[in-house]
Amino acid sequence: MAKILIIDDSRTSRKIMRNLLSENGYDVVEAENGADGVEKYKTEQPKLVTMDITMPVMDGLEALRQIREYDGKANVIMVTAAGQESKVMEAVKLGAAEFITKPLEKDKILETVGKILGD
Repeated sequence: MAKILIIDDSRTSRKIMRNLLSENGYDVVEAENGADGVEKYKTEQPKLVTMDITMPVMDGLEALRQIREYDGKANVIMVTAAGQESKVMEAVKLGAAEFITKPLEKDKILETVGKILGD
């Protein structure tokens, strides 16, 4: 099954995503900030990335920019809190494939991941 990279500074959010995706047959890799995520993207070559927008060290927008520079076909789903519309619009311009809002809803996550990966 497809490898998915979860980039989020929240241990709880990563755990929710990891458990859900693993239970549904995906191979999961994790990173806790944007800088770590960009490096893991290059070494792990995942088919899909879920990425929080607001993180320390390097935020999700800059990490998205660097991942898309490295791989113009990268599939990235941005994970946002409510009220981040301006950042969402910027992420779309940078090439984000889709969005999921927190609090995380399992059905929405699986539907969005499946749609992008063609599962």
